[in-house]
Amino acid sequence: MDSNAIDAQDRQALAEAAEMLAGGATVAFPTETVYGLGADARNTAAVEAVFAAKGRPSDNPLIVHIADREALDPLVTEVSPAATALIEAFWPGPLTLVLPVRPGVLSPLVTAGLDTVGVRMPAHGVAQALIREAGCPVAAPSANRSGRPSPTTAGHVRGDLAGYIGGVLDGGPAGVGLESTVVQVQPDGTAVILRPGGITAEQLAAVLGSGAVSATPGEEAAARDAAAEDGPAPRAPGMKYTHYAPRGWLGVVRGATPQRVAEAAAARLAAAALSGETTGLLLFEEHRALYPANPAACVRSLGALASPEEGARALYAALRDFDEAGATYILAEACPETGLGAAIMNRLMKAAGGTVIEAGE
Repeated sequence: MDSNAIDAQDRQALAEAAEMLAGGATVAFPTETVYGLGADARNTAAVEAVFAAKGRPSDNPLIVHIADREALDPLVTEVSPAATALIEAFWPGPLTLVLPVRPGVLSPLVTAGLDTVGVRMPAHGVAQALIREAGCPVAAPSANRSGRPSPTTAGHVRGDLAGYIGGVLDGGPAGVGLESTVVQVQPDGTAVILRPGGITAEQLAAVLGSGAVSATPGEEAAARDAAAEDGPAPRAPGMKYTHYAPRGWLGVVRGATPQRVAEAAAARLAAAALSGETTGLLLFEEHRALYPANPAACVRSLGALASPEEGARALYAALRDFDEAGATYILAEACPETGLGAAIMNRLMKAAGGTVIEAGE
């Protein structure tokens, strides 16, 4: 389905999917970030089906998707001037705002019992058309089994959830490839990034002002999240539990220079292969020549380090490719945590359970 040219056959599929959502079923659908698994956010039984299909912990809140600005006010009690500024700048788009929820409007499962709800307006024609036709706010986490790499194609969804959900709308590959940025605006007008994503800290600061945006680097965030496993419900998805992980062991290699990173990674991969592991390597294209020929059984590239949007689009598919290859020992190169690099590192660190290998140690 082409989000820019929805034809008569597509409209029939959209109508069928919207009818399923309105009737309490679950439907996976494309957004510009990743594929989401949608249900009527007001219907507790439908939301329960989302948690069951994903195997998702019930204290992990869901993001509610809307198709227009007018749909926001019935869901929340307040939209501050700073939040309004972010909405005007980035909606529709990959930005989720955590706002005070209006009591009794949504299923309590959506908010995990909190007094806030994350809301976003996706910038994808199919998603917008589906939400409008269903006539309801749509709670939609990523359409994958909990903990697995998020799906960026309909095939990924079918591989994880076939037989567990009502259906899948195929809109082709996701554009951004990483989930939305989740932001909570504070009473003083500053913003805290709860989860980095498709909108960068630099972009947020350009709207709210320099010094008005705070974020936690990927490694610190992973350590914090691991410590919070037994804590209360998080304010946003992706903050508490291990996410995005391939089935094999994954470590992130970091060092003073690309050469040192490549040397350390190649040595560890060679030793792992001698021990009988099926190895995998996730690298940036500029560094490929630093490795020996065939450094791992499965090598995947995140594209050019200078173009992090390539890495964002490629990351989850690469992690799933390691599973297809049966990789049991995987190393990934770290990248600078600026711009989209912050989101890439956040996902890598979550996938690796916070495991960092310092080159040279």
